[in-house]
Amino acid sequence: MDTKSKELFEAAKRHIPGGVNSPVRAFGAVGRTPRFIASAHGSRITDVDGNEMIDYVCSWGPCILGHAHPRVIEAVIRACRDGLTFGAPTKREAELAELIAELMPSMEESRLVNSGTEAVMSAVRLARGFTGRDKIVKFKGCYHGHSDGLLVKAGSGALTSSVPDSAGVLADNAKNTLIAQYNDRASVEKLFSEHADRIAAVLVEPVAANMGVILPAREFLSFLRRITRQNGALLIFDEVITGFRLSLGGAQEYFHVTPDLTTLGKIAGGGMPIGVYGGKREIMELVAPAGPVYQAGTLSGNPVATAAGLETLRILQEDPGIYERLERKTGQLAAAVNKAAKGTVCVNQIGSLMSVFFTEGSVTDYERAVSSDTGRYAAYFGELLDRGIYTAPSQFEAMFVSDAHTAEDIAYTCRVMEEALSKEKESL
Repeated sequence: MDTKSKELFEAAKRHIPGGVNSPVRAFGAVGRTPRFIASAHGSRITDVDGNEMIDYVCSWGPCILGHAHPRVIEAVIRACRDGLTFGAPTKREAELAELIAELMPSMEESRLVNSGTEAVMSAVRLARGFTGRDKIVKFKGCYHGHSDGLLVKAGSGALTSSVPDSAGVLADNAKNTLIAQYNDRASVEKLFSEHADRIAAVLVEPVAANMGVILPAREFLSFLRRITRQNGALLIFDEVITGFRLSLGGAQEYFHVTPDLTTLGKIAGGGMPIGVYGGKREIMELVAPAGPVYQAGTLSGNPVATAAGLETLRILQEDPGIYERLERKTGQLAAAVNKAAKGTVCVNQIGSLMSVFFTEGSVTDYERAVSSDTGRYAAYFGELLDRGIYTAPSQFEAMFVSDAHTAEDIAYTCRVMEEALSKEKESL
């Protein structure tokens, strides 16, 4: 039953656009009413109607330890007792920056902000300030937050300057954003051949996770490292999702490719709002007040968020075996889908990230991702939800596994997914 959720949704729509504070939460793509969540512990979330569900959204990634981990909660409570915000330096923000530098050596210096959007926006500004160039290369289907210059996609041609992808974004805000195809070296080479001396940076999700999970092709990230270095441009890894999730050192450690700048979020805040951008000292020293690239924020380095982030990263550091466990659990889910679907869907999985695309053949880029049958996905989503499994309410989002998911959780989910896909396959 979702009676209370329906009532709350209708009430919310009176004062919140669409009834939600982030579009995907509206469940519009799956034709359902959003579940309003009352509480979450471990691998489970409970909605206002009392429905308990195994959660594979994990707040879109940060809950790698599961919900309400006792040590993280205690760290937050201790921090709250000392005050919620000061707008002044604290010891913990310096400690968090130091720990990030230890875990991700490419981030010699970093600046704490309040969201992934803010981190990427600031990193792009810094790249332009450092290089003295204006253009940024991004990839079609990769999402880097909702700042004006990045809310763009390819226009009539995939290799041209982009047009705005949202009302309210001016063409002038988008004209310096160039669009390439993820996993397509030729598209990147063409942009450099035409704009080499004007490209400040290439911005990429090292593992695309906002058009569904799409893995980088072999040597694709190494290629991006080479072409940027050869042309005097910076390489920016948007690790808002992959940071501390693929490995303790993020995607850059996982793939052995070192970017010039990195953006983080999600896990770095342990479930509290945070964003981070950082990189080589010579680049970061251009950020105000050390240099001329301005960026500021009253709540940046918030003492509660840094407490949650520090404790989460320390737990991960103490238990590096978590990544093997996460890989094993997620691999079990992927195997169950493949067994039941027998080629009627595509499963992409890496570490604790996974997507089921309702299309045949491999999914390696945006065009293949959007060939998915969203109606089939909606039916699959609904079947899982009705049986107590909470997954992303969109074909084009990731499934996240946490360390709190038990063997029983995984076994039950495998069974339900197999049955849902077998049922779906019979109806084709």
